[in-house]
Amino acid sequence: MIAVALRGLRHRPGNFVATFLSAFLGATLLMTFAAMLDTAADADSVSAESLSTTAMVAGGWCLIIVIFAVTSTLSLAVRRRAEQTALLRRLGATGPQVGRMIVGEAAAVALLASAVAVPVALVLGRLLLTLMQDTGQVATAVGYAFGPVALGVGFGVTLLGSVVAAVATVRRTAGPAGARPERPRARRIAGVVFLLIATNCSVLTATLMDGKGIDAMQTAGQAGIWASIGLTLFAPELLRLVTAVLAGPVRLAGGAAAELAVLGVRQRTRRLAGAVMPVALFTGIATGTVYMQGIEDDAAAGTIQPAYAQDIQTLNYVVVGMITVFVAVMLVNTLIAATTHRRREFAQQRLAGSTRGQLLAMVGLEGLLVTATGVLSGSAASLFTILPFGAARVDRVWPDATPVAYVIIVVVAVALTGLSLLGTTRRTLRGPAVSALR
Repeated sequence: MIAVALRGLRHRPGNFVATFLSAFLGATLLMTFAAMLDTAADADSVSAESLSTTAMVAGGWCLIIVIFAVTSTLSLAVRRRAEQTALLRRLGATGPQVGRMIVGEAAAVALLASAVAVPVALVLGRLLLTLMQDTGQVATAVGYAFGPVALGVGFGVTLLGSVVAAVATVRRTAGPAGARPERPRARRIAGVVFLLIATNCSVLTATLMDGKGIDAMQTAGQAGIWASIGLTLFAPELLRLVTAVLAGPVRLAGGAAAELAVLGVRQRTRRLAGAVMPVALFTGIATGTVYMQGIEDDAAAGTIQPAYAQDIQTLNYVVVGMITVFVAVMLVNTLIAATTHRRREFAQQRLAGSTRGQLLAMVGLEGLLVTATGVLSGSAASLFTILPFGAARVDRVWPDATPVAYVIIVVVAVALTGLSLLGTTRRTLRGPAVSALR
């Protein structure tokens, strides 16, 4: 089955583009930050501490996000191949054989993506070191190193994450009749655990870190990320809730297309929930960090701040900027993968009388419900960062901040979702409907 997996990669590359991009971006980020550990090996003690802290904190965030991203896109890729998998089973392939094929494909994609990521991570790591030197966190005499730690973390974590995600996906989709019914208990338990960790970080920020100044960012930033991940694990339930609340207004505004959109979201909640995750992560991480830094800027006005305060501000925006770009690309990637496989469904609806305009409107409204769920989840997650940090730094639970930054973040999330969905749908609808049924 390994040979079958390699032939699958060669003859069906489109099935693996989404997984490749997620693995490539994840490996790039992981190696970029892990290279700081290689660099720290020959640095002075102060520089080594700054480099190690940056690598461990930012790299840890990236690790969690990368695992979720690869799992999500790989699950979509496997589901898109449900008919092919069923055909292999009818031809005599056993469940373990099909599973080994999928795991082999995932491992090959992960290794290829990691190899392609090496030169990009090498450049980004050097730029990150230069930034840290320019802001005084690292001595200018420290030389850049990209060695075994960066390569080991990049290849090892990406490969392990892809293989584990493939095994988990195979277990969920195994069986002679196709996909198994969802077993949400483990997912919900994990979601509760992440939310409890986020709550713990929030409480620590508001109590133990009260009066600690800029150091309160250490726990406050983590709280928002853990909360974002925890809420995304409840994406199916949240998507159903948001759809139930907004179904009436959507139907009034969109007519027949809106009715199809609401029905489609209810029937495909499990699949569409995967698209909620990147929206929630993007909104939660970006909002939490921007407003946390805004609170810190207000608290620092007119006071003497530690020498490293400006360094942390710069690094905050750079690190979160990199993670946000990754999540944004993951969002586009996931939505394209989730929409492309609906070619046959769209063709059947066109033959039943639906126009291209109605189908575009339907997909757009589905995207609106997905985006609303993700934005609301991310906004709630960001409060795990903003509220306790405001209490710790300026003794105000609700910060005195402008909503402009939040509006921009929401507009970006809506734009990314809308452009990805509508652009992919428009390409999928090209050509005669009959040809899509073959």
